Amino acid sequence: MTKNIGRIDYSQTFIKQLNKAPLEIKKSFRKRLALFIEDQHSQLLRNHLLSGRLKHFRSININGDWRALYCKVSSSEETLIIFEMMGTHSQLYQ
Repeated sequence: MTKNIGRIDYSQTFIKQLNKAPLEIKKSFRKRLALFIEDQHSQLLRNHLLSGRLKHFRSININGDWRALYCKVSSSEETLIIFEMMGTHSQLYQ
């Protein structure tokens, strides 16, 4: 069973990357965030655990090439989501 999302936070890095992103990406992120809050495992998000140096993060799709990386901190009642990074596939994974 998925625990309720208690709070969503954003790292300073994520905020800077979001602010630098094109307007269409900002709009797409807002839509995907709303979907994420409703259903973290929606097929549209392609939510998955990463490996290697990013193994502590999960990734969701913002659009065809852009991703948002986040981590979860869970307590017995709720889950804190911290969005850590965002960017294109090549920016994040190289």
